[in-house]
Amino acid sequence: MITDVPGVRVGQFTDRERLTGCTVVLCPAESVGSGEVRGGAPGTRETDLLRPGMLVTHVNAFLLTGGSAFGLAAADGVVRYLEEQGEGFETGVARVPIVPAAVLFDLFLGDPSARPDPDAGYAACLAAGKDFDEGNAGAGTGATVAKIDGVSRAVKGGIGTASVADGESIVGAIFAVNAYGRILDERGAELAGPIPGPEEEEGVEPPWPGTNTTIGVVAANAVLDREGAFGLAGAGHDGISKAVEPAHTIWDGDTVFSLATGETEVPQALIREMAEEASAQAIRRAIRSAEGVPGAPAAGEARTE
Repeated sequence: MITDVPGVRVGQFTDRERLTGCTVVLCPAESVGSGEVRGGAPGTRETDLLRPGMLVTHVNAFLLTGGSAFGLAAADGVVRYLEEQGEGFETGVARVPIVPAAVLFDLFLGDPSARPDPDAGYAACLAAGKDFDEGNAGAGTGATVAKIDGVSRAVKGGIGTASVADGESIVGAIFAVNAYGRILDERGAELAGPIPGPEEEEGVEPPWPGTNTTIGVVAANAVLDREGAFGLAGAGHDGISKAVEPAHTIWDGDTVFSLATGETEVPQALIREMAEEASAQAIRRAIRSAEGVPGAPAAGEARTE
């Protein structure tokens, strides 16, 4: 799990009835953070701050949330929680918590008027710890994947986590998977693809921009500067490319955040290799852990007529 990286905690808010939720990753003090957006339809907050060359280096938390752009409001609850804990960037008159966030579109399932709000973000922080659920939980509660042939043929997405260790080095990842593309297993075979239907079907809906995305966080216990953390996020995107086909499309908002806790000196090439593997594993675990709901069966479930 991403929480195998010492000091990292994860909390979630899950609305299983209306099928939405959010996931917060709380960072250890002085964690160096970065991130990269590669999809063509992102919904994000505070991502400019994460680029190399920006003033603020440390991050306090990352938020992954459902609810499309509405769900960004949940970050306000995370900020409120962190302010109460006395965490944030010191300005001289107040500490300002740094909470980059990314959303996915989960309005196709459940109640489209249900979106994570500040109270949901705050509740996720209160629930933060080492252990948490995968599949239909947090930001993955209403996620779907494999929408290449239209939303009506989508299967259930979810949230997943994994970690890779090499000696004292640990890299963990957590991803909420709501991809336009199909999901591939370790051998490159299809793990989750569109529900079978007629080879030629009139009226198949075209892709809707902004309604798909894979969002995640990669964490390492390595000593990295902002540029190194930016590369870590890039390795997370490489993991997306291994597990999602196609990835980084104009219809996806693929976004990866990264953090380095600064405990071990590790060659950056090794850290990036580990991050790519952990990210791909987390994406596959999200699909394998997901349970079917009305409108989106789990991967491998037979379609009933």
